[in-house]
Amino acid sequence: MSNIAIVVDSIACITKEQAERYKLGVVPVSIFFNGKVYRDGVDLSAAQAYEFLSKASELWEASATSPEDYLRVYRELGQYAESILVITMSSKLSMFYDSALLAKELIKEELPQISIEVLDSQTVAAAEGLIALAAAQAATEGKTFDEVIVIAKKVSERVKFIGLLETIRHVYRTGRIPKAASQIGSMLSVKPLLTGSDGLIRFAATAMTKQSGVEKMLHLMRNQAGNSEPIHVAVMHANTLTEAEELKDRIAAEFNCAELFITDFSPVMGYATGRGTLAVAFYREGDS
Repeated sequence: MSNIAIVVDSIACITKEQAERYKLGVVPVSIFFNGKVYRDGVDLSAAQAYEFLSKASELWEASATSPEDYLRVYRELGQYAESILVITMSSKLSMFYDSALLAKELIKEELPQISIEVLDSQTVAAAEGLIALAAAQAATEGKTFDEVIVIAKKVSERVKFIGLLETIRHVYRTGRIPKAASQIGSMLSVKPLLTGSDGLIRFAATAMTKQSGVEKMLHLMRNQAGNSEPIHVAVMHANTLTEAEELKDRIAAEFNCAELFITDFSPVMGYATGRGTLAVAFYREGDS
């Protein structure tokens, strides 16, 4: 077992199998629904969370992870790890990074022998997850802590995120666009494509149908990744597994994939994007 541990938040869309294989520390986001508290991915599966959202979105709320959440994971991993690399979602979108940093300061006296580094991924969802997986793989190969950090930073600089929404009408929940604008977009059946850049999520294009949206998504992938050099790819879905499997097959047929897997799109993000969202995260192997 490596003496280097990797920590992510549950929004990173890491599968349970991946977390177990690499002994990843996953800090769950708290989800509040109808007066009860659930830990994302622990007490509540993605499918259950999306059912809650469809039944009564007004009773749904999620909170960013707290320093106490990270302290709990640091203590657990500190039982065997000498070094811990914490990868968080973009600090421009949430307080996860600040919470992880504060927890690092709070635990210095308690675990002085542990070296902790906190990395702002500058991205979200499985794009963050791919950074963590690259770091975890490097650790299992016997890389030093410094080398693992360098690899994580290189992947974070190059990993891409593209998301296709079924509808624009839920995006107002983030407070980033007016509710009226989202309702107009819904009436027009606009399906927006989102990309990640500079730590933020931005509108990249729109499509009138899901099929044309997938074609635009693949076009963006071709422009950014090419189709010859090996790439690592995660396909995400918000309660639409069949479409995710079809997208995975398209990607497998067209691209040279060193890694390709399907994972649930975090319901914490799905609150704003809605059910039916498809997304991809990827990076070129040669860039890492």
